[in-house]
Amino acid sequence: SRKPIRLTVDTDLQFLIREELIKYQEIFKSKGSASILMDIHNGNILSLVSLPDFDPNERQNLTDVNYINRVTKGTYELGSVFKAFTFASALNEKLIKPETEFLNLPKSINCYGFPIREYDNEIPSDLTAEQIFVRSGNIGSVRIAQKVGPEKFKSFLEKIGVLSDIQFDIEEVAPQKNYNFGKCKLATASFGHGVATTILQLAKGYAILSNGGYDIKPTLVENNLEKNAKKKKLLNKGVSEQVVNALRKIVSTEEGTAKFADVEYFEIGGKTGTADQPKDGAYSEAKINTFASIFPTSNPQYVFIVMLDTPQKAKDYYYKYRHRKGGWKGTLYNTAGWTSVEVAGKIIDKVGPILATKYIEIK
Repeated sequence: SRKPIRLTVDTDLQFLIREELIKYQEIFKSKGSASILMDIHNGNILSLVSLPDFDPNERQNLTDVNYINRVTKGTYELGSVFKAFTFASALNEKLIKPETEFLNLPKSINCYGFPIREYDNEIPSDLTAEQIFVRSGNIGSVRIAQKVGPEKFKSFLEKIGVLSDIQFDIEEVAPQKNYNFGKCKLATASFGHGVATTILQLAKGYAILSNGGYDIKPTLVENNLEKNAKKKKLLNKGVSEQVVNALRKIVSTEEGTAKFADVEYFEIGGKTGTADQPKDGAYSEAKINTFASIFPTSNPQYVFIVMLDTPQKAKDYYYKYRHRKGGWKGTLYNTAGWTSVEVAGKIIDKVGPILATKYIEIK
């Protein structure tokens, strides 16, 4: 007799995450939002939400593209969350250490006549590789990627699944475009522009970066037999620890961009990404704001990604600081640090205790 299909999705987590995403969808008036929570060791997806959604029992002929599954079907240029891959690829090739210095970094460089600028003009011109990543330097990320070179960087992104087709239990998955990596594509891809992927592929990439470097297969179905096969190690020893250590600093230190997600006791690490959306061959003011997080950083178990599509500033929203007393009224910048990070932090407040009691293995 056939066994019934059991999903990996946890209904309690799914309910809580969806409720919070709906709430923040209204606060930031975003066009859509998405999240995925996955176990980084076995690929089990505990929650997957895409908004706006609909009741499948009353599904009409939906033609509005806004109702696509934003985790598996929507492809996005995701911006600075890609800097984790740039940092990891150079560490993996033994071309840098976290403390390797990059000196006299300019504030802008040109690629075929197009300027690549720093997002933050206050960023110092002398930084270590880890500081470039923690402070989200664009030019520094380009310099790190240039050490790796176009072929090796592209093959790294393919190897960890970020730029390769993904087989998944839901057939509604976007095909992955094959990019021609020249000097300029290398430069823009180093900080997550000019290449598009899905949130599902991003989750897989972050899982591999943080689980010790082992290949995994994201799944929605319990006990997929393939999962029990011996896991293939894709990254060299020590790379994962160095990346996770830097991801923690992005959330826990003053220079980092993700302090609103520093949920007490859960040791969140993560990277923000604020990307301009392509429009008619150029870029528009509309943003894709992403926060890719992993936790707990001392013994990584989960990857959790929140993406907001075209969020707006919320002038009446009160941000309660986690890193010091007090707070701030109104969204200061329309960036991931002020939107996706806040949403992720508020969701982890709710789901963290469930994960801690239900799933985390005590080692």
